[in-house]
Amino acid sequence: MEESLKIVADLMVIAARTAPKAGGKDFIEIKLLSGKEKDLLGDEMIKYGQGSGKRNFDRDGENVKNSSLVVLIGLKAAKSMGLNCGGCGSKGCKDRHPREGNEFVGPQCIYRLLDMGIAIGSAVKIAGLLNVDNRVMYRAGVVARKIGLMDADIVIGIPLSATGKNIYFDRR
Repeated sequence: MEESLKIVADLMVIAARTAPKAGGKDFIEIKLLSGKEKDLLGDEMIKYGQGSGKRNFDRDGENVKNSSLVVLIGLKAAKSMGLNCGGCGSKGCKDRHPREGNEFVGPQCIYRLLDMGIAIGSAVKIAGLLNVDNRVMYRAGVVARKIGLMDADIVIGIPLSATGKNIYFDRR
């Protein structure tokens, strides 16, 4: 089963990498976690939730620990599209100055965030088509970034599982 899940994760990585990107520029980072790295992420998610008082980091950390693999998708050093649309909250692209926030770096160009969303959607589509349980987890991305498992400005985690019940939705 683990070998099959690794194949699915590899296909998810391909789907995320080849997903369309605005202006043909690729700022997407992708990493696959398994074994000790995956378990470390789960343990650190639980600790982060306890230390920060933020809800559900413990629940999601347990989910990560009970998963086979985690696909991380991030956005790193993404340059603005140059459209001066203001979608990022700045007056124009030259006025956007990303800085470290509580959990991520922002503001980010809205088109680069859309690229990331399309990459995530492409990846989870593959998992869904192949009947592999998964869940898009903001919390996994926060902690993966904080503990240095991925060097990116924004990170989202997608844990994978194949059991008799979907561990990400059949939970308390």
